[in-house]
Amino acid sequence: MIPDERVQSVREFNRFYTRVLGVLAEGLNDTPYSLTESRVLFELSQRESTEVTALRRDLGLDAGYLSRLLARFESDGLVSRDKSATDARRQVAGLTEAGQSTMKMLNERSDAEVHRLLDPLGDDDQRELVAAMDVIRRRLTKNRQDNAVVLRPPRPGDLGWVVERNGALYAQEHQWGATYEAVVARIVADYAAGHDPAREAGWIAEINGERAGSVFCTRKDNDTAKLRLLLVEPSARGMGVGGRLVDECLRFATSVGYRTIELWTMNVLISARRIYQSRGFTLVESEHHDTFAPGQTAETWRKELYDR
Repeated sequence: MIPDERVQSVREFNRFYTRVLGVLAEGLNDTPYSLTESRVLFELSQRESTEVTALRRDLGLDAGYLSRLLARFESDGLVSRDKSATDARRQVAGLTEAGQSTMKMLNERSDAEVHRLLDPLGDDDQRELVAAMDVIRRRLTKNRQDNAVVLRPPRPGDLGWVVERNGALYAQEHQWGATYEAVVARIVADYAAGHDPAREAGWIAEINGERAGSVFCTRKDNDTAKLRLLLVEPSARGMGVGGRLVDECLRFATSVGYRTIELWTMNVLISARRIYQSRGFTLVESEHHDTFAPGQTAETWRKELYDR
């Protein structure tokens, strides 16, 4: 049973967001087209032509209502309709040149409206807002196959991103300041300047082409590897990204002959600690650590990769 306050919170958000977007106004973004009409035009712009039954199914619209919309668009010269080449009983629709121009205008006005919403916000606030929107979209998407996690080696620009995101994210979530960011910068600089590709590696996690996380496997000594700088973006949490990154690090460390792997973390990183425990890491040492923020504990975790 979903608590009433959660239901009311969702309804309040819906009312707020429709006011922000102006979708209750007569025309979306000062155009003659409603939100539904704009969505129909957008879907048609994404394909050269489409069967009307498929368009109705994809948009969840009533058949009669969609037929009236298409008839109006056809009358305005925005849409053309014809019989399907494979089944004369079916109808296909597509945008005309005028329809494409109208869709271009709608896209430009929509982009301008988003700029208006985001411009007053700083970079960190913009990232937080977009990340929250990504979470809402993913949680409410029935089919999450499009959100496949891809792991790849770091490319130019990725190492700078690792430093920036560690600094910004942990300052926001745990009030860690420049001291932590400096530690990350030194680790990344050492890796960039002289890591041994045969014994050390890094991975960037991507979702739909966007960076979503990172991790590194570095050498402590001939027998021991170190798992370092595990990071998962808030928008990607709950999708198994952290586990995938840790598993890849363990696979690599085992394949190149390390017998043990260890990591250093903080007690406040609860989700990361759960991943380490689930992969067989054991807490072997802890100590009071005020360097990043008061009242926190530093921890060393270790895992044997081979039975001795």
